Amino acid sequence: MALRERLRAMGKWRLAAASLVALPLLGWGALEIAIRQLPKLDMARASERSTVVLDREGRLLRPFVMADGRWRMPVTLDDVDPRYIEMLVAYEDRRFYGHAGVDPLALLRAGWQMARSGRVVSGGSTLTMQVARLLEPREERSLRAKARQALRAMELERRFSKREILELYLALAPFGGNVEGVRAAALGWFGREPKRLSMAEAALLVALPQAPETRRPDRFPEAATAARERVLARIREAKILPEADLARGTDEPVPTARRAFPRHAAHRAEALVAANPDQRRIVTTYDRALQMSLEQLARERAEPFGPNISVAIVAIDLATGELRAAVGGADYFDAARAGGIDLTRAVRSPGSALKPFVYAFAFDEGIAHPETLLEDRALRFGLYAPENFDPGFQGLVTARAALQQSLNLPAVELLNALGPQKFLSRIRQSGVRLYMPDETSPGLAIALGGLGISLQDLTALIAAIGRGGELVLPRERAEEPAVSVTLTSPVASWYAADVLLGAPPPDNGPPGRIAFKTGTSFGYRDAFAIGFDKRHAIGVWVGRADNAPVPGLVGRRSAAPILFEAFQRAGLQPGIPPRPAEAIVARTSALPPPLRHLRQDVAKTIAAATRPALQIAYPPDGAKLDSDSLRDGAEAALMVKLQGGSPPFTLLLNGVPASESQMRRSIALPAPGRGFAEIAVIDRLGETRRVSIRLE
Repeated sequence: MALRERLRAMGKWRLAAASLVALPLLGWGALEIAIRQLPKLDMARASERSTVVLDREGRLLRPFVMADGRWRMPVTLDDVDPRYIEMLVAYEDRRFYGHAGVDPLALLRAGWQMARSGRVVSGGSTLTMQVARLLEPREERSLRAKARQALRAMELERRFSKREILELYLALAPFGGNVEGVRAAALGWFGREPKRLSMAEAALLVALPQAPETRRPDRFPEAATAARERVLARIREAKILPEADLARGTDEPVPTARRAFPRHAAHRAEALVAANPDQRRIVTTYDRALQMSLEQLARERAEPFGPNISVAIVAIDLATGELRAAVGGADYFDAARAGGIDLTRAVRSPGSALKPFVYAFAFDEGIAHPETLLEDRALRFGLYAPENFDPGFQGLVTARAALQQSLNLPAVELLNALGPQKFLSRIRQSGVRLYMPDETSPGLAIALGGLGISLQDLTALIAAIGRGGELVLPRERAEEPAVSVTLTSPVASWYAADVLLGAPPPDNGPPGRIAFKTGTSFGYRDAFAIGFDKRHAIGVWVGRADNAPVPGLVGRRSAAPILFEAFQRAGLQPGIPPRPAEAIVARTSALPPPLRHLRQDVAKTIAAATRPALQIAYPPDGAKLDSDSLRDGAEAALMVKLQGGSPPFTLLLNGVPASESQMRRSIALPAPGRGFAEIAVIDRLGETRRVSIRLE
């Protein structure tokens, strides 16, 4: 009997043990069946994002609202302040890292609170359950809906890691109005990225998703403040963050208005999004810090010019040809300044800003050298009679001085020797776009701005001089292939760079640090200043978007000061490329004879007439003169007598201009010291004669 009872007792215990094992298994099986019966979770909502345009380091330049009007930006756990994550988990789901989607203790607590109070005190939802609700939003609020969320949460925990679930929450959580995700919230409410948040800001972002519409700081600041204080109190009780940090959080006021989202490089961002409609993340070559700094510079410098004047700036990396900044106007939102127009790409007359390429091509063709002598005097080329920007003429000048002073007549004379069609062809073959009025055949006026070009292309051309003659077409996305062509030889580019480095700077700029050129279009419509150092090429344009004239708008006074300040903001690295070994560094007198003066065999005003050849009648070549016989009182003079040729005449003594242009044929020069001396004369048509004498 006893044995039978013992066996019966053992059977009961076995049944109980089997039940303890079977019930969880049955429950687990039921959950498995329930989860599998759910329709497939649509993750499309999780992938919906605002399109963002980023700089080269991934920093935000400009976001774009989604098609349905919501702001939701891509974000990862690494993009968010770690203290915010600690506060979020501690406040919303302190056993987040230990449960499998559902927290039984939290559900029991929520049920007990509801039973005692007769209302819902806390929902018992985990962060994973909240993600499930955000992925599958439903208006229904019932036990059935809660159960579905729990099942979805367990499904999510199986499919994703805890980190991935947190990132889904960070991207989808509502923060009031059309703002979703912690990144859009931090930018919209605080004007900053969520990487560095104050305690008060982090606490507010923890509180808002619980009741995003009734706690909106711009509409209900008292409710937002109270919710934030509850979060801080809970974190203080948990003792997970320093008390000093939490105490500072209560002193900050909540924001009472939404902030505008960033709009840096606004014109270019719009163009990139329009060209890439299927991309949600567009990485550019821009530098956000430089872009912001130059945008501020454009705003500040446009203000003194008046309400209708704008400023555009382009910065190009000299080594790669990549765009580092593009400021399309002084103020994107200013209708008076036509802020919506990208003035870096507008076609404008460059004035004298293209002159460096007339000289560089002439250097490249062997027509001239920086120390070649040119005539700055009244000339007529058929019906075309150019004049200098400033009245008057300099007479005989070197190519260096002519370019640094931006004299018009020498540039036109060089272009005449080079050929305007050849000049245009060389630039167009590089890929830079030039626009001729009515597609007319090019004339000599193109040396002075008689064509159209954009600020971006003009800056790319100047950058080629700083790169040793290699032009790289500007690009704003790193994945775009670099397209480069040879514009000039390294020697010709170095000549031009060396000349431009010596151009007189504006009042706010030290000399010899930036190689630059200014330009002013006809009628004072456009003011340009373009230059380069060892790191960047930067171009500045000042003017009206409607191309109306602006009296007094001059490149050197209006645009050059902005250019020099732009280089300071970009981190000036003064200097030009090293001198090529083949470059000739010499005074005019030491140059090869063909390079000492620009020879022209055809008269520029009238057809050449038969005339006697130019001769130095006195002193004859090889003459020996007594230096004492040249003295007349206190001064010593060397008389030079000329025959033939076409006046006016320019005389050089030992390669240096020794007199102003003369119409006379008997000219007194300052007597040189004892020893050998060379006398050279150049007539109006470029014919040259020289003699060597010895003074004893």
